[in-house]
Amino acid sequence: MIARQLARLTRSYARTFKIVAILGPRQSGKTTLARTVFGNKPYVSLEDLDERQFATDDPRGFLARFPRGAVIDEAQHCPGLFSYLQGRVDGTATRGQFVLTGSQQLGLMQNVSQTLAGRVGTLELLPFSHAELRAANRAPATLEAAVFRGGYPALFDTPAASPVAWLNSYLRTYVERDVRQALTVRDLSTFRRFLGLCAGTAGQLVNTARLGSDCGVSHNTVRAWLSVLEAGFVLFQLQPHHDNFRKRLVKTPKLYFYDTGLLARLLGIDSPAQLSTHSLRGAIFENWVVTELLKARVNKGQEPRLFFWRDNVGQEIDILHERGGRLDAWECKSGRTFVTEWASSLVKWGNLAGAKAGKLQLAYGGDESFTRAGVRVVGWKDVGA
Repeated sequence: MIARQLARLTRSYARTFKIVAILGPRQSGKTTLARTVFGNKPYVSLEDLDERQFATDDPRGFLARFPRGAVIDEAQHCPGLFSYLQGRVDGTATRGQFVLTGSQQLGLMQNVSQTLAGRVGTLELLPFSHAELRAANRAPATLEAAVFRGGYPALFDTPAASPVAWLNSYLRTYVERDVRQALTVRDLSTFRRFLGLCAGTAGQLVNTARLGSDCGVSHNTVRAWLSVLEAGFVLFQLQPHHDNFRKRLVKTPKLYFYDTGLLARLLGIDSPAQLSTHSLRGAIFENWVVTELLKARVNKGQEPRLFFWRDNVGQEIDILHERGGRLDAWECKSGRTFVTEWASSLVKWGNLAGAKAGKLQLAYGGDESFTRAGVRVVGWKDVGA
């Protein structure tokens, strides 16, 4: 089994909080992590309709089966249970009594904030990072293979599994089902088209008007669909940084997917070889870098503090990491051979940012990492390490 970096922090949270909540995409390994770290606790899943009905109809009786606590999987399915959990944990000083997992952060976090505030330590578990796969000697050998396969654990439990078949099933079984549960989507083909259009704009500014026009749905419908996809950890919006450095800034967020394997599937990419010459290779690589940096911070329990910077004339820095009052800047280039000109925008931004500028780093598609003219050039294998 591939060890998760979040396991150590999960144990720490269980010594601090009465309840630990683990959020993340479906099939990201939440259940495996919870049952591995808390192997001494009973396990129950609210995906099981009988258990869900029991928890809904008789929450006291449901919880009475677990006098020393339990792992409750997909807890968002029974929002009425949270008030009774509050009563249970408030009656004792014991830490780490219950472990909740959830794949819909909106539903779970609303109930946590309303009834369990101060009692819950919340963690996010995303699909495998490249660093986790490298530590287990399971990392794909090439950038194209890493991007194409993505990081969902099921694709590494069975290495021979086809990413195409598995991700097609994932889209049908989880993504579309979750959207139908959250919203009334009458025309599923329109929603599928919307997902594909989102994939085609990965790494670009979000244009809800254009997405709506291309799909034939309203601006409000686009916003609702994006909200549900964000809540389900399918995609996220990277916000622009607010510092203008005497420049007028773009205020629109950029769109990224949590998993590049899923992104590649939505783009109709059927093999790693297709990525080498794909017209969106640069955007896909940028998406991969953003998510690796995101995972590196989330796995340590840190607030990501990731942004991008773009002014009104098109000058842009792909990623800014706010750290200790300074801004580390990243540019992403998918080419395998470093070109000195790639660093020019970083150097220019560093001069503009002055004392606020932190490390200047450039992620590229090559294997070696080195420093050139004050810029740290990071090979793809070392991103997020």
